[in-house]
Amino acid sequence: MIGLGRLFVVKPNLIAGFSMQRIGPRHMPPLRDDGPDCGHTILRDGTTALLRIAGPGDTDELLRFVERLSPEATRHRFFSETAPTAEVIRSLCDPSHPERSLTVIVLRRQDETLRIIASGSYHARDPQQAEVAMAVDDHLHGHGLGTILLERLALLAIRQGFTKLWAITHADNLAMREVFASSGFTMQEHVEGGDMEVELSLTPTDQSVRQSEWRERVATTASLRPLFHPRAVAVIGASRSPRSIGYRLLDALQSNHFHGRCYAINPHASNIAGVNAFPSLQALPEPVDLAVIAVPKEALLAVVDDCAATGVRALVVITAGFAEVGEEGRRLQDQLLDKVRQHGMRMVGPNCFGILNTDPAVRLNATFTSTFPLAGSIAMSSQSGALGLALLAASERLQLGLSTFVSVGNKADVSVNDLLQYWENDSATNVILLYVESFGNPRRFAQIARRVSRNKPVVVLKAGRTSSGKRAAGSHTAALAANDVAVEALFQQTGILRADTLEEMFALAAGLSEQPLPKGKRVGILTNAGGPAILCADACEAAGLEVPELSQATMTRLSPFLPASASLRNPVDLIASATPEQYEQAIVTLLASDDIDALIILYIAVTSTDVDPIAEGIERGIAAARSEHHITKPVSIAWMVETDRDRTFSLPNETIPTFRLPELPAHVLGKIAGYVQWRDRPLGMVPDFDDLNLSAIKTLCRKALATCGNGWLTVAETRTVLTGMAIALPPGGVATSAEEAATLAAQIGFPVAVKLASHTLVHKTEIGGVHLHLTTKAEVRRAYDEIAAQMAHDQTLIAMEGVLVQPMVAGGVEVMAGMVQDPSFGPLIGFGLGGIHVEILGDVRFRITPLTELDAADLIRSIKGYRLLQGYRGHPPADVDAIQELLLRLSRLVEEVPEIVELDLNPIFALPPGQGYRIVDARIRVAQSAARTGG
Repeated sequence: MIGLGRLFVVKPNLIAGFSMQRIGPRHMPPLRDDGPDCGHTILRDGTTALLRIAGPGDTDELLRFVERLSPEATRHRFFSETAPTAEVIRSLCDPSHPERSLTVIVLRRQDETLRIIASGSYHARDPQQAEVAMAVDDHLHGHGLGTILLERLALLAIRQGFTKLWAITHADNLAMREVFASSGFTMQEHVEGGDMEVELSLTPTDQSVRQSEWRERVATTASLRPLFHPRAVAVIGASRSPRSIGYRLLDALQSNHFHGRCYAINPHASNIAGVNAFPSLQALPEPVDLAVIAVPKEALLAVVDDCAATGVRALVVITAGFAEVGEEGRRLQDQLLDKVRQHGMRMVGPNCFGILNTDPAVRLNATFTSTFPLAGSIAMSSQSGALGLALLAASERLQLGLSTFVSVGNKADVSVNDLLQYWENDSATNVILLYVESFGNPRRFAQIARRVSRNKPVVVLKAGRTSSGKRAAGSHTAALAANDVAVEALFQQTGILRADTLEEMFALAAGLSEQPLPKGKRVGILTNAGGPAILCADACEAAGLEVPELSQATMTRLSPFLPASASLRNPVDLIASATPEQYEQAIVTLLASDDIDALIILYIAVTSTDVDPIAEGIERGIAAARSEHHITKPVSIAWMVETDRDRTFSLPNETIPTFRLPELPAHVLGKIAGYVQWRDRPLGMVPDFDDLNLSAIKTLCRKALATCGNGWLTVAETRTVLTGMAIALPPGGVATSAEEAATLAAQIGFPVAVKLASHTLVHKTEIGGVHLHLTTKAEVRRAYDEIAAQMAHDQTLIAMEGVLVQPMVAGGVEVMAGMVQDPSFGPLIGFGLGGIHVEILGDVRFRITPLTELDAADLIRSIKGYRLLQGYRGHPPADVDAIQELLLRLSRLVEEVPEIVELDLNPIFALPPGQGYRIVDARIRVAQSAARTGG
């Protein structure tokens, strides 16, 4: 099961329209980048290890692990100081019946051998409860391994339907009792025969989710510290040729005055670029924390072994030729990653450009460019090395101060998810910039980004927005889920500011790092020309900002020092003859006004002699507002002077974002104001419902797959699934004969609609499969016969399951809801105008599951046709609360039943408030191959 991070409890009565008896908060544990079955894990000290389910091939090593345990550890694990027999160990390494028992092992390479350093198992006591036991290498107590094992075993046990874990432990086993107590799971503990019995509820709680996230954040931060704060650095592959990458890496470290020790590794030199060179890591006078590697890829694996042998904690691998060049390179990269993780290290790259830390106490430039940016509060990551070079150069030109920079390259190990967690608690970082070409685990990214964005703005430039082709789709929902839809939905839900261009990314960075955040959306515009002001005002409105008319009090304060021909309403037009003094006074007056939340200053040059004095007047005005009046409102400038295009407005404590066109500051300010609005709203809640029959739905879907394979459920099966989710369906049902249809119609009451029931034919109207407003049993029989005859004529009778008989719906707005499975992002819930409008207008928006109640509300309100749901030209409004609950129930359905890969409810008639909705047509597709990212 997946989620979007910690979600605070929202009282049920705060969710409009939902029954308090059926709604509650649903807490979900953090996802793992590799899933719960296998992958790497980070220990409390920041070192890493491999974690996976034990198999038969692990029997001998697990036996050796048990034999290495101290007598006390053996007694705590097996309640005997005698090691268990080989037969018992073999049973622990049998993963074939996870519903009965399962063992998880943690491994690390020691003395050239991959050794088990911890293991944990669960054994079923009954269908709901499993006994759990764990053991940790005596030398690694206190590293968090017991907690890691417990969390993983809990996730795996939940998969098998267990709701509780039970353990018995000696009363003096304080370490294990602390693991249970600090897990965050609801715990009961009591003494039984001198031992302690512990029972843990596996239902995630707010506390258990918070504890898990905190532990992961602390461990991740510790694992990355050797990258950003190394005491000593070795450049492996340093060369004497000034044109080589190795030489440039060494030169960048040395010339930018790295505040640690720096060593060159080259067997054929004694000094390179003024740095002492050594033939190997083993020959160094001290261990190093960080190795920057630029050697041929064929030599890399041996170098990693050397690094591990000498205690290196972190690697930056510049070397290319891995996954980016094809399948063979990917295999080599997998070998590299396995070796790095087995040795407990972290790695940036391969195929990367390097890392930077501008902290004056560090001054680390482990890149192959001499550019060292200003120290500041912006952290930046780039997936492209070439673009990374451009980003650093641009930051220097724009005087943007960076805290850290990382070129992640192929992001085989250290990912954007890791960096977000590091920067979340980094006191030097206030703004985060990301250039990404792909997401490794977007659902985990969503969890982390939603949490980080609450405190620090995250700006993302995502490449690859278009696609040269479209995949075939079997439903309206799938056809509308275009290439960039999932990315846009992710950004909307997590508060990420999306930049469309590099220029905009840096503009957002400047606005966020150099200026206070706006407290609202009201913008004042100050100009010396009407045309640019009109363009700016239009751009403000388009960006969701307001350009309010100024109050009489503000205009009264402006008028004494402005010419009679000046416009005072907003935009404030000083006219072409504006003086520096008028700009200065107007800026102070506008910033002091309660009418606006932000100020945009426009200037277009009239004569070249005015340029410098006007710039000085603008700076004086802003400085006076800040120092004398203590005003903290954001300011931006559009400086339209062709002969002075690179003007910078720098004050003692800030640099004012400056643009060359009047629309750009409005566009940027609109995105920042939208972010503030997202950040200031309450946290959403993923709701839980207590009226669901999920076990029956899962059984139905698995039975359908076993019987018919991948494909669409029948109409009857689809209705059973929706009913199991307590989704309201109109009276009626499927009839397989004309007489049965007539009888059913009489039971539900006329008038009725009779429609072809088929899970393979989508557009039923086009083949005569829909008959409306039928008022007698005879008309119903005739409709059935005509549909059957048409199907026989088209030679598609085999696709006819019968007919669906439903009462006619009067009034309402036609909408649609659906889901499509994205291969990377998982389920996407879609909502929009339905019926024939869905294909003509394409007014459908998407969100990533699981939906919070705020996500569902935003999704409904994001469509252009939302005004129809509010009531329009005499038509009553729709029951939006009922539609919102429908979307939340669909979200829960597709999260719980991964076999469902596509779903289409179209049309749905949204009826007036209190009357709910009527689903007219529904289709659900299931598939065996549905694999959910994460664990």
